[in-house]
Amino acid sequence: MTEPREMTGAEMVIHSLRDCGTEVVFGYPGGAVLPIYDALFKQNKLRHILVRHEQGAGHAAEGYARSTGKVGVLLVTSGPGATNTVTALTDALMDSIPLVCITGQVPTHLIGTDAFQEADVTGITRSCTKHNYLVQDINDLDRILHEAFYVAATGRPGPVLVDIPKDILNATGLYRGKDVPIRKLTAVVVKKPEAKMVERAVELMARAKRPIFYVGGGVVNAGEAACEALAKLAHMTGFPVTTTLMGLGAFPGNDRQFLGMPGMHGSLEANMCMSQCDVMIALGARFDDRVTGRLDAFSPNSKKIHVDVDASSIHKIVKVEVPIAADAGEAIEMMIALWRKKKLTAQKDALAKWWKQIEGWRSKNSFGYHQEKRHIKPQHALRRLNAALAKKDFYITTDVGQHQMWAAQHILYDKPNRWMTSGGLGTMGYGFPAAIGVQIAHPNKPVVCVTGEASFMMCLQELSTAVQYRLPVKIMILNNQYMGMVRQWQEMFYSSRYSESYMDALPDFVAMAEAFGLKGIRCKDPAKLDAALREMLDHKGPVLFDCWVDPNENVYPMIPAGAAHHELVLGPEEPSRVLDTNQV
Repeated sequence: MTEPREMTGAEMVIHSLRDCGTEVVFGYPGGAVLPIYDALFKQNKLRHILVRHEQGAGHAAEGYARSTGKVGVLLVTSGPGATNTVTALTDALMDSIPLVCITGQVPTHLIGTDAFQEADVTGITRSCTKHNYLVQDINDLDRILHEAFYVAATGRPGPVLVDIPKDILNATGLYRGKDVPIRKLTAVVVKKPEAKMVERAVELMARAKRPIFYVGGGVVNAGEAACEALAKLAHMTGFPVTTTLMGLGAFPGNDRQFLGMPGMHGSLEANMCMSQCDVMIALGARFDDRVTGRLDAFSPNSKKIHVDVDASSIHKIVKVEVPIAADAGEAIEMMIALWRKKKLTAQKDALAKWWKQIEGWRSKNSFGYHQEKRHIKPQHALRRLNAALAKKDFYITTDVGQHQMWAAQHILYDKPNRWMTSGGLGTMGYGFPAAIGVQIAHPNKPVVCVTGEASFMMCLQELSTAVQYRLPVKIMILNNQYMGMVRQWQEMFYSSRYSESYMDALPDFVAMAEAFGLKGIRCKDPAKLDAALREMLDHKGPVLFDCWVDPNENVYPMIPAGAAHHELVLGPEEPSRVLDTNQV
């Protein structure tokens, strides 16, 4: 036990962050948080990264958290400072990213008076945080801050916001440190796997003739050991594995048993396996609409095992036969132990027949493309990037749209926490600030933000942050002069009426990069692509690579909205289905 120490609220914030293991804070100062920034100035253990917009702080904290498994921290001022974080907080909530967001608030006596830079931050963020707090007593501050870290990281991870009035920051109280008693809220307590349920699961797996592991971001969140256990279980059983967009890297992308991701732009083999399997083992995945397609036609003949740390996610969208509310890593380890203890084996003849069918689907090469001489195909650009990074321990971030899907399809992720993208919310502007957070966490590793020109324009001001902190982030813009996914949908479902999707008056990205102090590269010629990629990766500082790609290329395969998950359009030669545009 340590003796309580008297200090100001602002000093308590700094000490709490340090005691909770924080090394880096992403933030932007303002009047309501100046006491914290003054306390920050007086110490040298906690590093602060000055972003150029509060949304950037949120996404950078997300990138840091996702790539390390730690809680990401952001610090912003009251009013617009706090409201500018809403997109990042919602993004983190949807994708189960642990964040603690500290916001300043006007002094307690001014709350409710429409004071300068006042906003009802706890009200505004109630639906986009896992939990939030308004601190009303200096004697509660240290408990609330420590509790915020516990809530953010325990159970299904997510963002927690702590709103602190300026008078609380200036007040003096007793700081109890790591010994402060916190409330361990029951909603976030992790359950141990129920042995009987896991036993039912492995027995069902042993009888399966057409099984598949359906793996989500929950396995990544469970840690590297959970991912290693997954590979062990997959190899023991010989079952095929598909991972969601958020689960990429949970299972090695170069493993023969990996089928790619399922869903709207997933591989033919992954989607057909999901459709025709007889046993589906869902590990840390939540059956989101991008994967299931039309629910009444989703995997109609399978028995489903669902492991999820969030009990409320089980039966929420898809009814399952074996529900297991538990940490994915612990459940997988118990599956391995029971499989060995019971000396279970897979149905070898049936499994061999299943793999033969899978190889037939795989032979269709559903991610295939034709690289011509005139335009760089975006798929080719990313395969060449993958080849250039093949021997490196690299990290990829993306924004949202066509480039995101191509990066998921054509880059292989062999380790967890190497792929950072906005999955549930689909946030344009996420990729570059997230890459900054990843690069801060891994200063000596290659970090590449794969983005589109439309997405990049949303948070390009963070170029200043990259330059200020000498971060060697590489930004690869797949520039097709369109909001690519919007254009694709307009072409396929709206008779090519390209309403406001053309990106006119784009800047000269190379000149803009140089204006910010970065190296700028441009490439339009397929024959010069490899040289441009080498130049980008070999440069020691930040680089903005403007890679011009075929403006008419679409992402395939594609499951049209409202279709079943086995109803894939494999290429432009296939007619798109006519669907209710309310579903599109």
